[in-house]
Amino acid sequence: MKKKIQRSQEFIHTYNYLFQCPICQAKTQASQTSLCCSNGHQFDLSKKGTLYFLKHQVKSEYQKKMFEHRRVMIKSGMYQPLLEFLSAYCENEQILDVGCGEGSFLQEIAEAVELQPSVGFDIAKEAIYLATEDTHNIFWCVADLTNLPFSDQSFSTILNIFSPSNYAEFRRVLQKDGQVIKVVPQSGYLQELREAFYPNDVNKQTYSNEQVVNKFEQSFSAVTYKRLTYSFVIPEEKRASLLEMSPLEWNVSTGQKEKLKQSPLEKITIDLDVLIGKNK
Repeated sequence: MKKKIQRSQEFIHTYNYLFQCPICQAKTQASQTSLCCSNGHQFDLSKKGTLYFLKHQVKSEYQKKMFEHRRVMIKSGMYQPLLEFLSAYCENEQILDVGCGEGSFLQEIAEAVELQPSVGFDIAKEAIYLATEDTHNIFWCVADLTNLPFSDQSFSTILNIFSPSNYAEFRRVLQKDGQVIKVVPQSGYLQELREAFYPNDVNKQTYSNEQVVNKFEQSFSAVTYKRLTYSFVIPEEKRASLLEMSPLEWNVSTGQKEKLKQSPLEKITIDLDVLIGKNK
């Protein structure tokens, strides 16, 4: 089996047209294990086969432990109805997964349908290192949402699952008539977990995505909308991971966490909006 850096080297040589320099926006060329632009900016593959496109080091609040637990829950079947819905729109698409985390959503889609060579990126380096354990034809990199290191009109589909957006950059790198698929929580998402974490804080128990949906509708045309709501029975051996998989737990008291670990949730509500828009 080829090493990660070998697989990534082949990818950047074959599909170098997908990339541009995030510093000067010039086109890049692959050279050995690097991408270089005509102005002398160079980005070298790490041993794990990733490219680091940020201008300076960024310390992310999102830690490796959280991404490991997130992967456990995604692979447990917690999002299977969502993945089945998304896969129908992703078949044979060249995908950019924005804020991909540890890459589990895109990896699961690649298991279900054929994809064109695709890219996932996140600002959290630890997450991208976890994503490189995947063996599909997907390239993983560390990049800035506001300054994408990708060429104009280079992707047919952008996935934006539970992550921030930059619609100006999305429209730039998206092909004409390409699609953006955005997944955002609805009011009932992880309701049991929010209530258990914050039993005395009504504000943290509630959530509205109205502003997010309105901005999406203003940014793209022919928007279609799908709400997915269901209850997921959590496998007993996965229940501890649910508590650690999201930023929801960051401000929870140690005592409250311990209480939940002793009596973990057995089921959880998944309540999501899937928005699909065309590039204007």
